[in-house]
Order: sequence, then C-alpha cells, then structure tokens
Amino acid sequence: MNDWKDRLNVVYSTNPDYKYEKEDEQEEETLPKDKQQLRISLDKRNRKGKSVTLITGFTGTTEDLEALGKFLKVKCGVGGSAKDGEIIVQGDFRAKILELLHKEGYAKARTI
Repeated sequence: MNDWKDRLNVVYSTNPDYKYEKEDEQEEETLPKDKQQLRISLDKRNRKGKSVTLITGFTGTTEDLEALGKFLKVKCGVGGSAKDGEIIVQGDFRAKILELLHKEGYAKARTI
C-alpha cells in the first residue's frame, strides 16, 4: 500500500535509518449497547427541504458505527450514511428506529 500521504511534510532525508513518524489515531473503544447514549432527532437543515432521521451520541469504532447504520437502513428500507459519529437515515423514522434500538439492547436511546 502506498502511504505517500503520510509523508507529505517530509522533503528528504539522507539518514538511512530514518523512520517516518506517523500520527496514529486511536479510535475509541465501542461502549456496550446498554451504555450508549444515543439521541434520535429529525433534521431538515441543509438538505433541500428533505427530512432525515439523525442518530447521534454513538461512542465507538467506525466499523461498529457503520454496522449499526447499515442495520438501521436495511430495517427501514431506505438509504443514508454513517460517518463522523452520526448516522443519517433518509426520511422520518424516529419511532421505528427507537423501537429497533430498544429491541437490539440500546436501552438509553431516546428521541429529542
């Protein structure tokens, strides 16, 4: 894999033992389902008048966030995305998502 983007600030080194320093981001460990403080809300801002259900407050790895997002999108039968710690589901599915999350063990999920 070409990691040239990790070395953008290094011009040249004549030291044969030089190791590029990488900033490794430590992802947060995923909290158990019963400890997650998920908030479900309806959002219409900057979406050309269309409404989306926004799930925020997820604490954990990107893979777990994307898996939860995929689960919710499949169960609602719509599209959306999961990034930057939030899940976007197209349409107003607040009640259905709250019910799905409670069934999956996310006891502290609530609507705003």
